[in-house]
Amino acid sequence: MTAQNSVTPSADGLAASARAIEGRGLPPVHKWNPPFLGDIDMRIARDGTWYYLGSPIERPAMVKLFSSILRKDGEEYVLVTPVEKVGITVEDAPFVATDFEAEGEGAAQVLTFRTHVGDEAVAGPDHPIRVATDPETGEPSPYVLVRANLEALIDRKSFYRLVELGTEHEQDGARWFGVWSSGAFFPISPADDLAD
Repeated sequence: MTAQNSVTPSADGLAASARAIEGRGLPPVHKWNPPFLGDIDMRIARDGTWYYLGSPIERPAMVKLFSSILRKDGEEYVLVTPVEKVGITVEDAPFVATDFEAEGEGAAQVLTFRTHVGDEAVAGPDHPIRVATDPETGEPSPYVLVRANLEALIDRKSFYRLVELGTEHEQDGARWFGVWSSGAFFPISPADDLAD
């Protein structure tokens, strides 16, 4: 991305703008189209840690504030307020799902995920679970959609718990091992792979 404005954005300025619009619930970032001011040196690591100018942001309230104005435009991640938009770097997914609750069984099961910044997402058709497999290592990376193109990487302990809830189901003519939530089945691995 390239800047369209000579103003140098800063984390302090973004935080001040975000605080000014703080209220109940998440701000309507999808409705805002302010000028793009360039990229800032802010990064979200794979473990969910936010960094600014190379140092971790230690205050959870500040991380939560920034996460509330995060948006994904195409393949780019931006922090957006009514008056400015800046690009940031996201190593994997912007959120980490650190826990979940399971209620019910089988197709009636409902899985509710919680992220490290306090978001909740009930897995289902509007919040699908997907598993990407690293082609080199074969290591699975599970994700759940939290909000508007923003996913959470499901942490390892939660993924192990998901696997314990897994079952086999035929989908699209193939037998899969996966989990149910809100009436939707989410494949984790081909069932034949588990038989090896």
